[in-house]
Amino acid sequence: MRVSLLQVAVDDSERPEDRANRVVQLVEAERESGAELVILPELWVAGGFDYKSWSDHAEPIAASRPIEALEKVRAGDGASPEMWLHFGSYVESAPDGTLYNTSVFRGPGAVAAQYRKIHRFGFSEGEATLMGPGEDLVTVTSPWGTLGLATCYDLRFPELFRGLLDKGMEHLVMCSAWPEKRIEHWRVLLRARAIENQVFVFATNCVGTNGGVPLGGRSAVIDPWGNVVAEGGGEEEVLRVDVDPALVAQTRDTLPVLKDRRLR
Repeated sequence: MRVSLLQVAVDDSERPEDRANRVVQLVEAERESGAELVILPELWVAGGFDYKSWSDHAEPIAASRPIEALEKVRAGDGASPEMWLHFGSYVESAPDGTLYNTSVFRGPGAVAAQYRKIHRFGFSEGEATLMGPGEDLVTVTSPWGTLGLATCYDLRFPELFRGLLDKGMEHLVMCSAWPEKRIEHWRVLLRARAIENQVFVFATNCVGTNGGVPLGGRSAVIDPWGNVVAEGGGEEEVLRVDVDPALVAQTRDTLPVLKDRRLR
């Protein structure tokens, strides 16, 4: 299983339109490199902390120009297999006018999923006041097992991941715009979610300064034992890894702690 995590710089100094064009090229390069699954971060177009711009970038997922451009890259020209792509998340405008932080996932054929972020960050500002909460846990069936989708602040709520586990999750795919000042929380919690659920964690974060907030990077791949397979730094980069998805079942057989769960 060949995975590429795109740790994108989402910086106030770059126009979102220019960033979108640049990221399309990055995804195309990963496709050409042989990546089977590519993962983009949270709100990489509008920016996770540029609250004032969200309404300007809000649109229905079906009308998103960045998603349309990325889908052409993902599907390819038919000469090679289609790629599996987590498009990152976007400011979705629902028919009733509600805004959501919505991540998009697509694979070959009819595989398509959208996840509206359940836990909104901001307390009395940002997502907490400007966006609606998602309601549904989302998984995707892939050749490597069941993928569970989550976004950034969700990471602090372990019950969400138990819910995904009960829906068959074997690999966690997370997009994020996690700030630098709390990046050690990110690193600890990623390992915790991997260990307690015995899953691979593929977590992509942003870097740069967005809305005046420095973002922390440290995108990571964690195996079901909690070992860090690969971790990014604090600059824009692509994290490429090859992992064996069979390690999930092997870990659960060797240390069958999940069979001893008593509380649901």
